[in-house]
Amino acid sequence: MPVNPADSAALGTLYGTDAMRSVFDDRAWFQRMLDVEAALARVQAGLGIIPADAAAAITAAAKMENLDTAELAASVRNVGYPVVGVVRGLSRAAGAAGAWTHWGATTQDIMDTATALQIREGLALLRADLCAVIAALARQAETHRDVVMAGRTHLQHALPVTFGLKCAVWVQPLIAHVHRIDQMRERVEIVQFGGAAGTLASLDEQGLPVLQGLAAELGLGVSAAPWHVCRDGFAEAVSFLGLLTGSLAKIATDVILLAQNEVAELSEPYVAGRGQSSTMPQKRNPIASEYILAATRGVQALVPLMQGAMVQDHERATGPWQAELLAIPQAFTLAHGAVLHARAIAEGMVVDPARMRANLDASGGLIVAEAVMMGLAPVLGREAAHHVVKHACDAALADRITLAEALGRESAVTAVLDTAGIAKLVDPARYLGSTAVFIARVVEQARALDL
Repeated sequence: MPVNPADSAALGTLYGTDAMRSVFDDRAWFQRMLDVEAALARVQAGLGIIPADAAAAITAAAKMENLDTAELAASVRNVGYPVVGVVRGLSRAAGAAGAWTHWGATTQDIMDTATALQIREGLALLRADLCAVIAALARQAETHRDVVMAGRTHLQHALPVTFGLKCAVWVQPLIAHVHRIDQMRERVEIVQFGGAAGTLASLDEQGLPVLQGLAAELGLGVSAAPWHVCRDGFAEAVSFLGLLTGSLAKIATDVILLAQNEVAELSEPYVAGRGQSSTMPQKRNPIASEYILAATRGVQALVPLMQGAMVQDHERATGPWQAELLAIPQAFTLAHGAVLHARAIAEGMVVDPARMRANLDASGGLIVAEAVMMGLAPVLGREAAHHVVKHACDAALADRITLAEALGRESAVTAVLDTAGIAKLVDPARYLGSTAVFIARVVEQARALDL
C-alpha cells in the first residue's frame, strides 16, 4: 500500500502522472541500471577489454524479466544497495559471459548513471508539457489582449490592465524555464564512471576510453573528473523543479483569487462533478489550482534536502547520497502533476470579460485616478492636478458618485475640459500604456521556442 499519495491508485492522478511514475518507479530504475551495465559491456568489447560474444550475451540478458524481484529485494535489504543484486541476476542470466559483467565499475557509477538517464527522460517529459502550457497561455494572451480588467496591487484596484497582459506575465517565467532546462542538461545528463574511488585505476590506461565510450553509447555528457561527491547537477535539477512549480503556483494563486464568487472573472475548465462539495451542490472548487499549490509545497520542501545532500565526505558519502533517492523521484512526479494541472487550466480556462468590466467599473472610475491626474498635469501642473483629483476622489467616495461626476464639480477641471474630455480621461481602455507591446513581445518569445 503506497504511503505517498503521489503513488496512490486513488490520488495518484492528482499528485502526479503515470508517465513520470513510469520513469522513476522501481522497474524503470533497475532497467536503467541494466542498460548501463549492457552499454558498459559493449564499449569494453569494442575496446578489446572483454570478449565481443560476452558483451552480446550481457546485452541480451539485460532485461528486467531476467531478474528475480524477490531475490533482488532481499539483496537490497541486506547489502544496502541494489547493484549487487542487479549484477548477480544479470550475470546469471548471461551464463558464462556473466563473468565479464560490471568490469571496472563501482556501485555508484551504475546508480548515478541510471539516475542521470531517468532525469533526462523526466526533463524531456516536463519540457514537452511545459511547452504546451506556454503555447496555450500565449494564445490566451493574444485572444484577450484587449479585454480590460482591474489590475490589483495588495489585493486592491490599482490601474487598468488587460487579461492578455496577465496571461503574458504568467507565461514569461515559463519560457525562461524551458531555456533553463535546455541550459541545464549539459550539467545534469552526465555519465558517472570513476571506479571505486574516482581514479579508474582498475582499468589502467583504458579507463578514459571506456568513460568516453560509455558516455557516447548512452548519449550522455562527460565531466572533467568523476562526480561521485560533486552533487551540484542533481541538486540543480531538483532546485529547478522548485522554481518551475513556484511559477505555476503564482498562476494557480491568481486563478483561485479570480474564481472567488465576489470576483468571478475566471474559472477553471468545468467537468461535471469536478470540484464539487459533499454537502454544497453549488460548489465548483478550483481543484487543479489547489493541487498545483500542494505540489509546489512538496517540491520546494525537497529542495533543501537535495542541497543538503551536496555536503559529502571524502571520496564517497556516508548518508547524503542515499538521501537523494528520497527527493528526486518524488520531486519530478509532483512537478509533472503540477504542469499537467496548469496545462488543463491554460487550455480550458473560462474567461468572463463582462464580469471583468463590471468589476473594473465597480469603483466608479477611481481606478483611473492616476490617468486623470497625468492628463491634467500638463495643463494645471502636476502638484495642482494631483490636488484637484485627490479632492474629486474624496468627494466621489463620500457622496457615492463616479469620479467623472466628481470631476465635473471641480471648476479647475471644467475650465479646461468639457464632459466629453472628462469621459476620455476616465476611460480605462485609454490608459493601458505599453500593454500591447508587452503582450506581443512575450508571445514572440513563446513562438521562438524550439518545440
